[in-house]
Amino acid sequence: MSTQLTDNNSGSVAQNITRLTLLAPGSTCSTELASNPWDTPAGYGPGASQEDKIPSGYPVQGSLPEEYLKASDAELDTRIRAAKDTLGERAVILGHFYQRDEVVQYADFVGDSFQLANAALTRDKAEAIVFCGVHFMAETADILSRPEQAVILPNLAAGCSMADMADGPSVQQCWDELTELYLDEEDDGRMPVIPVTYMNCSAELKAFVGRNGGLVCTSSNAATVLEWAFERGRRVLFFPDQHLGRNTAKAMGIPLENMPMWTPRKALGGNSEEIMREAQVILWHGFCSVHKRFNTNQIAKAREDYPGVRVIVHPECPMEVVDAADEAGSTDYIRRAIAEATEPTVFAIGTEINMVNRLAAEYPQHTIFCLDPVICPCSTMYRIHPGYLAWVLEELVEGRVVNQIRVPQNQQADARIALDRMLAAKP
Repeated sequence: MSTQLTDNNSGSVAQNITRLTLLAPGSTCSTELASNPWDTPAGYGPGASQEDKIPSGYPVQGSLPEEYLKASDAELDTRIRAAKDTLGERAVILGHFYQRDEVVQYADFVGDSFQLANAALTRDKAEAIVFCGVHFMAETADILSRPEQAVILPNLAAGCSMADMADGPSVQQCWDELTELYLDEEDDGRMPVIPVTYMNCSAELKAFVGRNGGLVCTSSNAATVLEWAFERGRRVLFFPDQHLGRNTAKAMGIPLENMPMWTPRKALGGNSEEIMREAQVILWHGFCSVHKRFNTNQIAKAREDYPGVRVIVHPECPMEVVDAADEAGSTDYIRRAIAEATEPTVFAIGTEINMVNRLAAEYPQHTIFCLDPVICPCSTMYRIHPGYLAWVLEELVEGRVVNQIRVPQNQQADARIALDRMLAAKP
């Protein structure tokens, strides 16, 4: 797994652009959403996640003080920078690749979720880690950080619809059914099934896999993790993203017929005993709302408009999209592929639009556009607004910690085991 990330202290191209809109072939792919997340309707909000049902018990963000709601962009900028200067090394701000540019410009580090959690560990003097991402990322940072450090999520409503598609009770019920089904299998020293969870899940599920002999994976090391699991078990239960699991296992030569889908709240996930006994990878019925939007017609259009285009997509995309692309890889893989291209190249990218736009601005020698001709941002991460960032930073200046993310102690140790196993599974 690559540990490369951007140290944003020296400035970023994001500081020079506020809202870059690129033209995909024949249409517009823009970052336009409701600029103020406090104006979004109930649920996950507009954009790619608007059709996903928000679960009960979802974190609720209280109202921002009126002064932040009414503040202009310029005023918020002044206040954020003043608070950062006052706090100095006492606070570190992390910005995910998919975060809006208006927020990324203040980040000390920019990267993917695990890179950022590790980056925070390099700031020994940081008393607060302000994570401009989504809830499960802040949880991971809390697990990996020191007990005296406070992890802060500026907007508690910044979640992840994919992570919410697998919950503790549903996964436990699945595990109980599988345990009973495989109880009579001959013991050859391997477990009947090894649980593997994608990083994009709750701390509760990271703890579940750690407690049951499994581990966490990222999009960078998923193949290595599956190899680890197959050395220790006959099968893998992979959640919550079906597409990353299917694409990874297929590339390893596992037949599609041996990858049944587990649909929660159905007996045996909606499968027969025969199918489940032949299973090698059991895929959870979950997906990323952004990446499921990409399709093969978009790739065909890109190739028609730009002969020789280099198509790179994220492995959270559907299988047929990954098969039709030239390459598939993590957010960091996409970033490195563009950074390492020595000749001017046309890139059609299948991932979140804020990252694509930022890469296009950073590497103007290339033509870079998003495959999706419609809005394709991570609308929940978009809820991190400069108003929320200014609020949490100014509260820190006053000695108050708000929106702290705390993983329960009974989950910390098991989740850390799962994450440590992941760290050891280097591709």
